[in-house]
Amino acid sequence: MTLTPSSSATAAFAQLDVHYLMRPEGRLGYRLTGDGPLVVCVPGMGEIAASYRYTVPALRDAGFRVAVMDLRGHGESDATFSAYDDAAAGTDILALIAHLGGPAIVLGNSMAAGAGVWAAAEQPAAVSGLGLLGPFVRNAPTNPVAAALFRVLMLRPWARGAWLAYLPQLSPGRKPADFAEHRDAIRTAMKRPGATAAFARTTRTDHAVAEERLPRVTAPTLVVMGTADPDFSDARAEAAWIGEQLRAEVVLVEGAGHYPQAEEPDQVNAALVSFCRTVARA
Repeated sequence: MTLTPSSSATAAFAQLDVHYLMRPEGRLGYRLTGDGPLVVCVPGMGEIAASYRYTVPALRDAGFRVAVMDLRGHGESDATFSAYDDAAAGTDILALIAHLGGPAIVLGNSMAAGAGVWAAAEQPAAVSGLGLLGPFVRNAPTNPVAAALFRVLMLRPWARGAWLAYLPQLSPGRKPADFAEHRDAIRTAMKRPGATAAFARTTRTDHAVAEERLPRVTAPTLVVMGTADPDFSDARAEAAWIGEQLRAEVVLVEGAGHYPQAEEPDQVNAALVSFCRTVARA
C-alpha cells in the first residue's frame, strides 16, 4: 500500500482486502497486511478501521504484520451482537489474536483502549504490549449536564447525525487532509442496517470493567494523548494518571485531539514504531 500525491490515505486503506472472523453472534471485519510480529489495531466508538490509515503503512514498513479490526456494529463488522461494551470488544481482540496466531501488541483508541486493558488482564500471554491512544480506561469525570445531553443526542433517530456533527470537534487542531472523505466513509458505514442502533448502544459503555483490571496488566504500555483532547477535562492529567496506573511511557501530542494517530501521524508513528520494536525484541 503506497500513498501517492493523487491518492488519499483513506482511498489507499480501502484497497486492503476485508477478512471476516466468525464469532458466536456475528462477523467481525478486519484488514491484514505485512509480515512479522503481530500488531492488532482497534478503533474507538463511532470510528472505523480507517482511523488507522496513517498508522498501518508505518508499522507494516517497520516489519510488522498489522491487523485492523472494526468494533461490533462499526465499519465492516456485523450489528447483530447482544453486547457492545469494553468486555465484548476485549473478547473479540483475544479471538482475533488467537485466529491470527499471537501474541500481539494491541493498539486501542478511545474505548478500544479499555478493551485492550481488559484483554491484557484476562489473557496476559496473548497481549505482549499495549498502545493506548486517547484512552478511556475508566469513567473519566465529566460535566453531568453535558453528559446527559450527550446521552440524549446519542439516541435514535438522531444519533448518526449528531455524531457526524460532533466529529470535527474531536480534532480541534490540525485535521487530516482527508478528514471530509474519512467522515463520509463513517457516514456510509453507519447507514448499514442496524449500525446506528449498535453505535447508540456502544455509547452507553461503562469503563469500570477496564479500570478494575488495571492492576492486573503486566504488558509494557505506551500512552499517547493529545493535549487538546476535548473528551477529557484535563487530558494531561488523565494521561499521567493512566501512565502511573500501568507504569507506562507517556507521549503527549501538543494540540492534538482524540485521534492523535490521524492528526499528527509523523510524531505518533515514530513513537508507535519505537514502542513496537522494543516489545518485539523483549
